[in-house]
Amino acid sequence: MEKQKGSYKKTFLAGLISENPVFVSLLGMCPTLATTKSIEAALGMGILVILTLMGSNVLISLLRKVIPQEVKIPCYIIIIATFVTIVKMLCQAFVPALYDSLGVFISLIVVNCIILGRAEAFASKNGPGASFIDALGTGLGFTMAICIIAFFREILGTGTISIGEYFPLPRAIHLNIYPEKYAINLFVQSAGGFLTLGCVLAFMAWRKNVKEEKKALEQKRKMEELKAKKAQELAAKNAQVTKEVA
Repeated sequence: MEKQKGSYKKTFLAGLISENPVFVSLLGMCPTLATTKSIEAALGMGILVILTLMGSNVLISLLRKVIPQEVKIPCYIIIIATFVTIVKMLCQAFVPALYDSLGVFISLIVVNCIILGRAEAFASKNGPGASFIDALGTGLGFTMAICIIAFFREILGTGTISIGEYFPLPRAIHLNIYPEKYAINLFVQSAGGFLTLGCVLAFMAWRKNVKEEKKALEQKRKMEELKAKKAQELAAKNAQVTKEVA
């Protein structure tokens, strides 16, 4: 049981951090760049992707021994398209403003590389429990990534953070970070998505390089300490031998 929990934790954290679909695998770039003009729109897209991932992963896992190998990809696409249709209808019924905002990008979830990739790489080879955890971790990792990008784009592009425009909240929230006249409109345009994503990836690469350099220096320090210790032991041994000979 403990081993299974450890495996589930490793699977969850892989999709969330170490194998993040956006920041590490660079998958799902279309919704990443197109739906991150605001945090609320990015969060909505993330929720829809999570629901689609969980449903398709679990069903594909349950049917993995039934689906013929020769037609597995078309079958996966049909299953994914079914869940996309379901979440699309739910979104249109309960969150119509979000549905109108995301538009065609909801339908394009069907061809999202993240979902088809997890179906082929994980759900088709593992049980429904592990596939559910994988879908949850990957979905949350995708949502976290696009929300981070949307956070910077919305602040830099509008000077505010707005919540309640798409989701039916009792009261909309508008946080004015700085006057709108100082906002850089470029960041809410297509080029702003590429620029923000590039800056975030550059920062993550810098952090990774810094960690690797620290790790290399630490290993070098330990090796030097070990060499010094061995040298001292050898010197002490030679001194002991010389003393015995004398």
